[in-house]
Amino acid sequence: MKGDIYSIEKRMRIIFIVVLAVIVFSSTYFTNRLVKNLSDEEKNRMEILAEATRYLIEAKENEDLSFVMKIISMNTTIPVIIIDENDNLVNSRNIKVKGDEDKFFKEKIQEFKTKNLPIEISFTTGEKQYFYYGDSLLLIQLSYFPLVQLIIIVVFCAVVLYALLSTKKAEQNQVWVGLSRETAHQLGTPISSLLAWVEILKSEDIDPKLMEEMSKDVNRLSVIAERFSKIGSKPDFEKFDLGEVLDNALNYMRNRVSQKVKINSYIEPGIVLPLNVPLFEWVIENLCKNAIDAMEGDGKIDVNVWREGNEVLMDIKDSGRGVPKSRFKTIFNPGYTTKKRGWGLGLSLVKRIIEEYHGGKIFVKSSEANKGTTFRIILPLINNDLR
Repeated sequence: MKGDIYSIEKRMRIIFIVVLAVIVFSSTYFTNRLVKNLSDEEKNRMEILAEATRYLIEAKENEDLSFVMKIISMNTTIPVIIIDENDNLVNSRNIKVKGDEDKFFKEKIQEFKTKNLPIEISFTTGEKQYFYYGDSLLLIQLSYFPLVQLIIIVVFCAVVLYALLSTKKAEQNQVWVGLSRETAHQLGTPISSLLAWVEILKSEDIDPKLMEEMSKDVNRLSVIAERFSKIGSKPDFEKFDLGEVLDNALNYMRNRVSQKVKINSYIEPGIVLPLNVPLFEWVIENLCKNAIDAMEGDGKIDVNVWREGNEVLMDIKDSGRGVPKSRFKTIFNPGYTTKKRGWGLGLSLVKRIIEEYHGGKIFVKSSEANKGTTFRIILPLINNDLR
């Protein structure tokens, strides 16, 4: 079934998302491990620095302290605050004071407490000092790395997906336009031949009613060819009574479907809209044919049209087998079909005619298994800026 291609695409999107999640999780996990290892390393360095500070304070006169001073001077990145037992500031390093000094250091100490446990320095005299320290700039930057990496990956993937989808859509449009115009071109010759044969047959002793119906069908083929030729071109619009256009399209369908199919309509009178009639009739015929297929030739179709504010609402409801909710949007994709035959272009072209040409919207309003589906079309009543 051709509709399966969209199931495959959906699975591919899920796989892509899973792979992306694995990459992000792996990166975050290993970065966090690296951050923890660096944090442990900085803790060890601070313990050594605290011990060096204690040794410096308790050193005897004339003792060589060059090695201890080297250890202390090597700390150029980790902010440190040393206070005594009475919370008086003893020393600080790698900290730039801003504003009131006392308030600033109190706030910094509280900040450091939330990040690292203070190191206690005990002297032989019984006095104590407390060694508070924060994270180095490298550790802070590294802790933000997973978030930055995630943002970069998401932006990159979004750009790539947008480019791929835009390219795919452009290619699809070229294929559908080319296919439509080629179809119109191929239909031209046999239609011209049929028109000539109809004129010849009219001179023979043939029932005029049969000839009239044959002429209608040949003219219908001409209209179909014209519709295909308009795909990809800017269509012409004129103001028409919507009721008359719908009646013509529905009457054509009524005369060509089984008596087991009933097509009912309620159309609010006096609705005038700018329409391209051949294309709009194509929309109605496509939706009715799909409804008939869904009902397997036995059921009813209700078409209701009314004004609501600045919009015209149209519901086309059938009593067919229904559409799964997961397919409400997929069914408008080119190539999607549940039939054994067909290209799956009908609803895709319907959506294009309504949304791109007539400036409206079309969607599945509701559907229930074995009870039917309702398509809703919304057309602007005032805005005539049509593409």
